[in-house]
Amino acid sequence: MKILVVDDDPNIQQLVSIHLSREGYQVICAESAEHALQFLENEQVDLAVVDVMMPGMNGYELTSILTQDLQIPVILLTAKGQLADKEQGFTAGSDDYIVKPFEPKELLFRVAVVLRRIDRMVEAFIQLGNMTIDRQNYEITIQNETLLFPMKEFELLSLLASRANKVVTRSELIERTWGDDLADYELTLNTHINRIRDRLKKHGANVEIQTIRGIGYRLEG
Repeated sequence: MKILVVDDDPNIQQLVSIHLSREGYQVICAESAEHALQFLENEQVDLAVVDVMMPGMNGYELTSILTQDLQIPVILLTAKGQLADKEQGFTAGSDDYIVKPFEPKELLFRVAVVLRRIDRMVEAFIQLGNMTIDRQNYEITIQNETLLFPMKEFELLSLLASRANKVVTRSELIERTWGDDLADYELTLNTHINRIRDRLKKHGANVEIQTIRGIGYRLEG
C-alpha cells in the first residue's frame, strides 16, 4: 500500500513516515498541496494523510480534489479540534480526522480502518474496461447501460472479473457456481460461457473471455 503524506512541517512528515514505514506501508511526502497534485499526475496512491493548515491551497481544498476527482481516500491531520472544523473536513470528503497532538498508534489504527473500508468497497464493485460489476445489487453496467444477467451467468462473470487477466480453472468455476462434480456441469459451463460472451459483445463491452484449452478461462480487458 502506498500512502501520500502532505504536510508543510518536516517534523510531522518524518514522524508519520517513520511509523507508517514500520508497518510496511510505502510512504511519499509532499510539503504542499500543489506538490502533492504534481506528484499525482504520474503516480497513484492508496491513501493520503493531509494537513489542514498549509500555505497556498489548504487541506480542505486538496481533500475535495483528492476524493472527488481522483477517488483517493483522505485522513485529515490538524491542530484544530472544534466541531465546525471537523464538519468542514467531512464535508470536503475526508474519511477520517485526527487532531494534533496524536499518538502514532491512533494514526496507524485509523489508517488501517480506512484501508479496510476501501478494500470492502473495491470487492463490492469490480471495474474492468467499460464494464462495472456491482456484486451487492447483482447489476452489470456496460457503457452506462445497467443490465441484469441470469444469476449463474452473473456469478461466473463476477468470478472471472475478480481474477481479471488470470486463468480460472473449469473445476473452480463449476465448484464455486454450482458446488457439484465437474463431470455433471461440463456442458452447462460451456453453454453459460458462450451466453456471457454473446451478451458482452451485444452490449459493446471491451472485455473478452479467452478459452485456455484444457484448463479454463481468462477474462481480459
